[in-house]
Amino acid sequence: MAPESSVAELTAALVRIDSRNPDLDPGGPGEGDVASFVAGWLAEAGLDVTVDEAAPGRPNVVGIARGSGGGRTLQLNAHMDTVGVAGMDDPFAGRIEAGRVYGRGAYDMKGSLAACMLAGARAVRLGLRGDVVVTAVADEEVASVGTEAIVRAYGADAAIVTEPTEERLVLAHKGFAGFTIDVAGRAAHGSRPDLGIDAIALMGDVLVRLRALGERLRTGPGHTLLGTGSVHASLIEGGQEYSSYPASCRLTGERRMIPGESDDLVRSELEALLGDLDGAWELTMMRPPFEAAHDAEISVLVARHAGGPEVVGEPYWADSALLQAAGIPTVVYGPRGEGAHAEVEWVDLASLERCLEVYVAVATELCA
Repeated sequence: MAPESSVAELTAALVRIDSRNPDLDPGGPGEGDVASFVAGWLAEAGLDVTVDEAAPGRPNVVGIARGSGGGRTLQLNAHMDTVGVAGMDDPFAGRIEAGRVYGRGAYDMKGSLAACMLAGARAVRLGLRGDVVVTAVADEEVASVGTEAIVRAYGADAAIVTEPTEERLVLAHKGFAGFTIDVAGRAAHGSRPDLGIDAIALMGDVLVRLRALGERLRTGPGHTLLGTGSVHASLIEGGQEYSSYPASCRLTGERRMIPGESDDLVRSELEALLGDLDGAWELTMMRPPFEAAHDAEISVLVARHAGGPEVVGEPYWADSALLQAAGIPTVVYGPRGEGAHAEVEWVDLASLERCLEVYVAVATELCA
């Protein structure tokens, strides 16, 4: 497909390539095929292209529209992986109808990826002084190994993560921590309360403390754009059979953090949840919250070129937190649509066109 493709044609072509994340959907092929397409398209458009594996079989594509020198660098970030397709009719058709592209990933976020690719091609023709770097990354839907690899290898003066935002400017989103708490009991026959210790009943103490923590968080001071942090129990399992005292019980939960709530704070909360019970807690994943300054240059540029969009925070997590933590001033701004992770998914083409123009305008000013 030629670099002169329309945003509709390019989005539809990307949707037609199955890139389900295999860590979400065991039948998913991963990003290999779509990465090959993206790399070839960007190279034909005149960008310098590198394909690197962020993890075995999980490639990133980086296309750089090289500037003439002396200018600043803008990164445009979009992920290539999608969630599964259960319940969808013809998820990879890439159907164009009534100003929309339908199919898995159209909204989340192959439409945005198409806009980034087209912005990169435009940057080549504009002859800017600085570089425009298109990063098409793997694995955002699970562990973000793609953008983790990007921040180790590539810097930038500013970045736009092009997740769909309904053309609102996102300057903050929550972080999250996954955790487990294990409580130990003592196995014994159900007729021997003198010998057994009920680990499931002991976990009740943890649950009471967790509920109290959740209430304190929700009634405490919040963030202007995000409200308060939260915590919840996700899974609980324990015991070995009906007629025995359970020797162990495990709680799996999640903590959502707002800016200012640190890793150390979460660790201290988990320590308090376990209390003096015999057991252990573990953080299974920790992702920081994200916050951009309203007066940061990238915030001001996107706001101006987007015509003064609504400024919001989002409860979900995105790769923007990794870029910001790496010292790259970052905002999140992307198209309108519907159906992320749902059975009917579409992206609005007029909105994609407007986002493309914003990305090009910001690149032209920042990188000139």
